[in-house]
Amino acid sequence: MFEKLGLTRMAQALAAHSGARVEVVARNIANADTPGFRAMDMPDFRTIYGNDVSFVPRRTRAAHIMSEESQSAQAVPSGTGMAPNGNDVSLDQQMMKAVVARQSHEMALAIYQNTSAILRASLGRNT
Repeated sequence: MFEKLGLTRMAQALAAHSGARVEVVARNIANADTPGFRAMDMPDFRTIYGNDVSFVPRRTRAAHIMSEESQSAQAVPSGTGMAPNGNDVSLDQQMMKAVVARQSHEMALAIYQNTSAILRASLGRNT
């Protein structure tokens, strides 16, 4: 039932994107001293999910022309300055990206929880 609501679908996509971004940032931090390692980052959620989310066509049968688009994205290089060993990971930037990803994930969970509470209240359930 919840997966049919656009708001919960967007919150789920934001939570998945934030989780993937935390994974990429953690990999960057783990390889901060690896010679030649290039920092990566996820594209902005808005560019992945799309600016207009009011209508998302989906495939309901095989004869449809439109196919369902994948919302996943690949990490892209994001380093700035290169160290003498060829590594471009900045721990300060990675920590800031981790905080932003955590905030996005918490926001997605709050949206999902509040939507669930509103639906329960509309159905006359208090718990």
